[in-house]
Amino acid sequence: MEKIGIVGAGLVGSLQAILMAKKGYDVTVFESRPDLRKATLIAGKSINLALSDRGWKALQAAGIDGDIKEMAIPMYQRCMHALDGSLSYQKYGKDGQAIYSVSRGGLNQKLMNLADQYPSIHYNFDRRCKDVELNTNTLIFENTSSNQVEKHSFDRIFATDGAFSAVRFRMQKTTMFDYSQKYLEHGYKELVIPANADGTHKLDKNCLHIWPRGEFMMIALANLDGSFTCTLFFPMYGEKSFDTINTPEKVSAFFNETFPDAVPLMPTLLNDYFENPTSALVMVRCSPWNHEDKVLLLGDAAHATVPFYGQGMNCGFEDCMIFQEMLDNANGNWDGLLSSYSKERVPDGNAIIDLSLMNYVEMRDLTGNKEFLLRKKIEAKFSDLHPDKWIPLYSQVTFSNIRYNKVIENGKKQNAIMDQVMKMPDIEQNWDSQEVMNQILTLI
Repeated sequence: MEKIGIVGAGLVGSLQAILMAKKGYDVTVFESRPDLRKATLIAGKSINLALSDRGWKALQAAGIDGDIKEMAIPMYQRCMHALDGSLSYQKYGKDGQAIYSVSRGGLNQKLMNLADQYPSIHYNFDRRCKDVELNTNTLIFENTSSNQVEKHSFDRIFATDGAFSAVRFRMQKTTMFDYSQKYLEHGYKELVIPANADGTHKLDKNCLHIWPRGEFMMIALANLDGSFTCTLFFPMYGEKSFDTINTPEKVSAFFNETFPDAVPLMPTLLNDYFENPTSALVMVRCSPWNHEDKVLLLGDAAHATVPFYGQGMNCGFEDCMIFQEMLDNANGNWDGLLSSYSKERVPDGNAIIDLSLMNYVEMRDLTGNKEFLLRKKIEAKFSDLHPDKWIPLYSQVTFSNIRYNKVIENGKKQNAIMDQVMKMPDIEQNWDSQEVMNQILTLI
């Protein structure tokens, strides 16, 4: 039985462990943190994620989608909170289509517990990866509990150890390995809207709530316990930034001015703001994702992105699923497999980073823009009439398995068409007319 080493017991590493164990491999997973399965305070206390079709398809391939569904809350639409407190809504897809709010920590714990059902999966915690001997496929760890150095050799290694991957750092020193890293000028901080006294939600739990404010924004996703996990995306430096909004008086003034309808819902705002860390947002691109037929990068280790399309986890899960499909097609023959996978998948890793940046502008600047909302209404109407001819960009990313690279191509064509449609006379009044629909047909 081939021995598989996985560095990183996060979401992607745990899913990959399950998928490899299902194929009969002996899998050892190493994690620098303590055993998350023993943690008690998880739900509602970590960054929430939005599970969508790509992620669900991978979970289905692992046979665990039903287990995860029990801890996920469907969100059928965006709810935009204007400065004056008025609300507007935008469906994510067609009726019944939803993205799902799930706790990162809760999901990670669940995946690890599900992995425990496989005797061939072995977890090792408190193991910080220090290096990789690529010529022997040997991982070198510091056991932070015993302060001992350990070496473990494997037939194949999967690196799922995140944006600052130790395995990738070793690969960066090999010939012809390309790597780039870029920080967004914005960072983020987690805040909380607690549940009502009776455990119910203070806002509609089946929406992803957005407070778009141009240079910054806040979002809120529901938790099973009735609370919402909020995320403030805010410049790291500048006139209004994490650097300058640094006293209780300044925080109170800023939130009352910028998110006035949210403030009454956030009784622990000041404590959360000053106690929770301010985190940076980094994007990583690299190529190739493999070293020979021995080592492969997956998830953030290969393509860390910003969270504005909710695709970081979904893309990582899709990494695992596509690898499994390619392994099946190769009948278990690893010769050239990792190189082929890298060539296939790198363009999509780069594409989701580009798409995520584009969606950040949309979420913070455009979701409250009347012309933008009109464009979306026209697209939705045309898509309902001609689903074989037009899938909105968001739906291509979120509710399909079209390659991310292809989605960008399709989006450019659709944007060019919609630019012309929006120039039609009286488009605000006639947006749903047959004339407009026929014009789109002509332009396609």
